[in-house]
Amino acid sequence: MPKTSAGLLVYRRTDRGLEVFLVHPGGPFWAKQDDGAWSIPKGEFAAGEDPLTAARREFTEETGFAVDGNFIPLSPIKQPSGKVVYTWIVPGDYDAALVRSNTFTLKGREYPEIDRAAWFDLAQARRKILRGQLGFLDQLEHLTRESATGRGDSGAPDSSRGPSAGGR
Repeated sequence: MPKTSAGLLVYRRTDRGLEVFLVHPGGPFWAKQDDGAWSIPKGEFAAGEDPLTAARREFTEETGFAVDGNFIPLSPIKQPSGKVVYTWIVPGDYDAALVRSNTFTLKGREYPEIDRAAWFDLAQARRKILRGQLGFLDQLEHLTRESATGRGDSGAPDSSRGPSAGGR
């Protein structure tokens, strides 16, 4: 059984267009990496645990923010590592400068799980996000375009579909 993670892709509309909230992982491995290193706030969940509950918990653990709203499921994506990530989109507007993450210890030193967060327009986000998560941006763009033109009902994809392959 592959590992599973659940996360939230928070978005907002501004006068500059659609923006997404991404986080940068903390620790020495990621310290000097930028493009291709950012992620949606997410984390692993156990068999039998509700994935949306896990996604909301992980968002709070990684950012310090509680999130509520209309959660729309995206199609799960299988990452290059084999992990399957379940994601929901939800509108929100958080101050990235106020992110407060939980921590982890590596070689006797404590690091924040997330060292920073930021809002990116979709073009920027495509450069910043991990390759295996690009499909979530595609799904968000498709759903928000449908919503903006009044086509479809909720715009939610068929959540019964299996995971798609991550990356391009």
